[in-house]
Amino acid sequence: MTDTMARWQFAITTVYHYFFVPLTIGLSVLVAVLQTAWAKTGNDAYLRLTKFFGRLFLINFAMGVVTGIVQEFQFGMNWSEYSRFVGDIFGAPLALEALIAFFLESTFLGMWIFGWDRLSKGVHLATIWLAAAGTFISSIFIIAANAWMQNPVGAIYDAEQGRAELSDFLALLTNPIFLTQWPHTIAAAFVTAGAFMAAVACYMLAKKAKEGAPKDDLAAYRKATKFGAWVLIVAGVCTVITGDLMGKQLVTTQPTKMAAAENIQENFPEGQAPFQVLPGVNLFPGLLNWLYGTDTIQSLPDLDKQFQSEGFQQFDRAAGQPIAGNALQQQFADQLDKIKADVDPLPDTTVSFWMFRLMIGVGMLAVLGGIYFLIAIRKDHIPSAGAWMTCLAVVMPLLPLLANSFGWIFTEMGRQPWIVNGVLPTLQGLSPSVGVGPVWFSMIVYTLVYAVLAVIEVRLLLKYIKIGLAPKVDVSIKDEAEPLSFAY
Repeated sequence: MTDTMARWQFAITTVYHYFFVPLTIGLSVLVAVLQTAWAKTGNDAYLRLTKFFGRLFLINFAMGVVTGIVQEFQFGMNWSEYSRFVGDIFGAPLALEALIAFFLESTFLGMWIFGWDRLSKGVHLATIWLAAAGTFISSIFIIAANAWMQNPVGAIYDAEQGRAELSDFLALLTNPIFLTQWPHTIAAAFVTAGAFMAAVACYMLAKKAKEGAPKDDLAAYRKATKFGAWVLIVAGVCTVITGDLMGKQLVTTQPTKMAAAENIQENFPEGQAPFQVLPGVNLFPGLLNWLYGTDTIQSLPDLDKQFQSEGFQQFDRAAGQPIAGNALQQQFADQLDKIKADVDPLPDTTVSFWMFRLMIGVGMLAVLGGIYFLIAIRKDHIPSAGAWMTCLAVVMPLLPLLANSFGWIFTEMGRQPWIVNGVLPTLQGLSPSVGVGPVWFSMIVYTLVYAVLAVIEVRLLLKYIKIGLAPKVDVSIKDEAEPLSFAY
């Protein structure tokens, strides 16, 4: 019961935290691009858009920091055995993320907020780009840590200490999973930011046109709508490409995850694995082989049988080939053989199957929304304000956020029963002294706090969206740049 509650708590807090992360990553760059456009062209519309979306970015960034603190606490509270086992490895990227990325973000973001009327135009522009670079560096170290859990490379097993130790830090950053997972995650972040910008700008365009706002305001919102929509569409294409590469990699490193994602319950003749739209409805024989670039896709029952009869060294081989460069899995195989009778190596097929499809389906729906925005404002057309536009403005930013969440649920649930794939079962990563009561209590507290934060986030976003663009001015940066007063 404790392990179930601990997993639920981590899932709830992590998914909630990740609502803010992709928007922060993508919006930091989009705001920097808007300010760069103003610096290069002198067009006042870009400055006003920079300030408008900069406020929204800062609100989201602050909430992301607050909710992210809980994640690291949970490793010590509920997962102390996991922390002890992988601390030498997992701690390295997390420490670097805090020392390099977080300080880069916080320092230069502070300079950007308070430097509007104190720094030169070029220096001030550099601060937002450095803050955006910090978000990217942060994502590199966090994704590298997660990718290591999916494919634990660059580590060895210290039998005397009973834990894993880092043997090659560079291997963490060249992990095949990381090299596909990171660009896929970043592309999805730009889908999120593009959808948010396009939805907010298009809504304000329709609303302000109805109110009879000046043409300059409408022109600025039109620019933001078009910019956000194109970012959404291009990033959506990149997400498909990187997702395809990642799927091909996972067939090799995590065959059970992909077998569960495609509900492969039987072995098909070579090159004849079909695609399933619904569970058990086999369509298009050979399509899966084409999608994943392999003639053979192992079935879940066969993988289960191999694990129970031969152990992990045989279990997680792809197409009959031994694990490449994964010394920790190979060294730990003997330890795993002692407990393999107590481990069900197969993830929840239903959850994996539907999360995989919802991730793709909802993400593609968001891209279609980007196309709709471009059509809605074509040839200087202004969409009508009303219930439809309000609904669209609310739903469009949520679609990529939900797709991101489905993707991470699939990534983590598909790895089960392992907290470190093929090495440490999730049950063995729990804190031995923490019972159900403390986990229940902390989960209730976190849920209540997060509910309050959600109300604050939504109210702040709506407040500053309603305020709209800053008044138009036409002087130098030291005189014209109104500070982001809500942040003081």
